[in-house]
Amino acid sequence: MSLFSLFARPVVLGWVLSMGVVRHYVAAVAAHCNYFASRRTSYKHIQAVIELLRSMDTGRPLIRLGGAGDGGYLIPDDLQGIRACFSPGVAAQATFEKELQHRGISSYLADYSVLGPPPDCASMSFEKKFLGAYDSDIFTTLASWVGRHPETAEGDLLLQMDVEGAEYEIIANIDPVLLRRFRILVIEFHDFECLAQPFGYRRIFEALTKLSHDFVPVHLHPNNYAGIAHIGPLRVPRMLEISYLRRDRCSTLTPRQNFPHPEDRDNVPNKPSAPLPRQWFS
Repeated sequence: MSLFSLFARPVVLGWVLSMGVVRHYVAAVAAHCNYFASRRTSYKHIQAVIELLRSMDTGRPLIRLGGAGDGGYLIPDDLQGIRACFSPGVAAQATFEKELQHRGISSYLADYSVLGPPPDCASMSFEKKFLGAYDSDIFTTLASWVGRHPETAEGDLLLQMDVEGAEYEIIANIDPVLLRRFRILVIEFHDFECLAQPFGYRRIFEALTKLSHDFVPVHLHPNNYAGIAHIGPLRVPRMLEISYLRRDRCSTLTPRQNFPHPEDRDNVPNKPSAPLPRQWFS
């Protein structure tokens, strides 16, 4: 009996089709649980990403701006002389930007998904655009956005970016010369569980490598909304808030061990805490 005639039998064909459905279902469930059928990134390569994010004491203490919950960040106490903050991604409140305003630092907001800034931030500059890798009616590049504000042409800047996963494409397309105008970066990185996949790993590794040329991570804080993923023996925050300081502003580079920081707060109070796994700092 030929193989074709065997698989042409209704009973055998039904079994084959049902197995395909089963495999599809199993694959869908596995993907939901962060397991993928594609080739997995080696633990050595994931460890290389962790090494890029070893947080350093730069000789400047950390201060908390933005309140006790989501939207508050720890940054180095090095704000004097910063001209402005560019803050893509606008939430219902802008406590971080409000505290900067109290310190004499203007903020520029942008988000296509909302109609305008929060009511108590009406005096801040707002553009109804997403920050992206090209210019259009919906998107703006960082270069174009900054260029539309000549009043910020002199002095250092601060970038606070929470753009729901678009950060990798944005970082890849920022000119390094423009990037170095920013003294402090505060970026929420998403989808770190995708380090398990080669494509996700490359996207994350390339962005962090680019930042490492001119910036030093000074604080890491997992967003407890998404929790911690397990990639084999490694525990990986799915969403990670990272504060950077430009290298020329660092007087020392000593690995930090005090995690969580006394000023750290959960983003979502009614969800379990997600402290930074020890593998990321010990």
